[in-house]
Amino acid sequence: MADSERENFLSGKGNLVFIQYYVDCLSQASYLVGDRGTGRAVVVDPRRDVSAYLTDAASHGLRIERVVETHVHADFLSGHLELAAATGARVCYGDAARVDFPVELLADGQRISLGEVELEILHTPGHTPESVSVVVWDSEAVPYGVLTGDTLFVGDVGRPDLLGADGWSSDALARALYRSLRKLLTLPDNTRVFPAHGAGSACGKNLSRDTSSTIGAQRRTNYALAPMTEDEFVRTVCEGRSPAPAYFAFTSVRNREQRPTLAEHEPVPDLLPMEVGPDAVVLDTRDAAEFARSHLPGAINVGLAGRFAETAGQVLRADDPVVLVCAPGKEIEARNRLARIGFDRVLGCIDASLAAGQVSVRMTPADLADVHRERQVVDVRNPGEVRTGGVVPGAVHVPLPELLGRLGELDPERPTVVYCAGGYRSSAAASLLRARGFADITDLEGGFTAWAGFAVDGVSRAPSRRV
Repeated sequence: MADSERENFLSGKGNLVFIQYYVDCLSQASYLVGDRGTGRAVVVDPRRDVSAYLTDAASHGLRIERVVETHVHADFLSGHLELAAATGARVCYGDAARVDFPVELLADGQRISLGEVELEILHTPGHTPESVSVVVWDSEAVPYGVLTGDTLFVGDVGRPDLLGADGWSSDALARALYRSLRKLLTLPDNTRVFPAHGAGSACGKNLSRDTSSTIGAQRRTNYALAPMTEDEFVRTVCEGRSPAPAYFAFTSVRNREQRPTLAEHEPVPDLLPMEVGPDAVVLDTRDAAEFARSHLPGAINVGLAGRFAETAGQVLRADDPVVLVCAPGKEIEARNRLARIGFDRVLGCIDASLAAGQVSVRMTPADLADVHRERQVVDVRNPGEVRTGGVVPGAVHVPLPELLGRLGELDPERPTVVYCAGGYRSSAAASLLRARGFADITDLEGGFTAWAGFAVDGVSRAPSRRV
């Protein structure tokens, strides 16, 4: 299992098998729920590379009979078709779902028996019209937990502004969400809450790093569950949202379609730099410092060690043919992580040792202090980061999710410095601008965090360095 993933094996009384899978790169959680007595199991909200579910089900003597989707996801391409192909499992949605492949529609209050373990379906629209939550019952008289999808997070609730079709406005979804949350709050306070996302996800604005909680804890601490009127709730949850990555619209549509399944263990073809076609985008997956030292001209940098898929989805277009640059042995991981958001046009991979030819300059905070008034300075952080953290004087704010669509607002002839919070997103943004013809591009090493430390602590002025 890659460093960006982890499993939490939990278990209730009796025959319950309950495993949470968490992917840090996408802040995404999925679940295997089964009954030891009967060997019957379901997977909820699976990611697209499904081998972990298959392996764990086999090790616990379980057969995956259903794949339950809490809603049609926008932030990742779900693995429902992959699991159905591998196991024959039925794909299930709430009965308001509209998709282009055979599914079992689940009614509000419906019970799915796995044996001693039962799942209760609650319709909880608001994030999307078809959203459901899944209450897990074991041998106790109170629920073991509830899988809340994107309806209720730890510390937040689902955003109601991602759906742009089906006749639902953000206001209407927010009002439905208000009622759905009150429905969840009727569960006992000790009911465990297992959401589909944690901190870092664009599906909310205040998500906790904790990947589980309880109904009682959320009732006491979640800002969106504080006593308020429906109108107050709508205003509260709709304000201060970060822009959604552009790939969300693509992935949401793709999740409704019958599409090819991922062969997650298939090798990625080896390529040489001279074999890259004129229409291909070179995606260099090394860290920003290594990329800056030497890379292929026109390459875009998104480090594999960070929020790789999400960031790649902000600087690439879904139909771009992609050639990866990876350290040896990392190419399948990079391909699969792109596949998690539906970016499937990976043509091959170039060994990182062959990716040379261009050097990038990264500025120190001292350098930027000297020149920021003469340069076009672009802040690619999200609005919440800007509101709470301050800015470099004179900076233009273009959040990274909006950069591709707002290139026309920037002057490609003017020397430009890009910064984010720590230097990961700024390297992606600067390399994108360079690939789009901006002539003089640098980014701020260490990001706004380094700038703020320099401004406060008086860090000595050092020259910019080629790294």
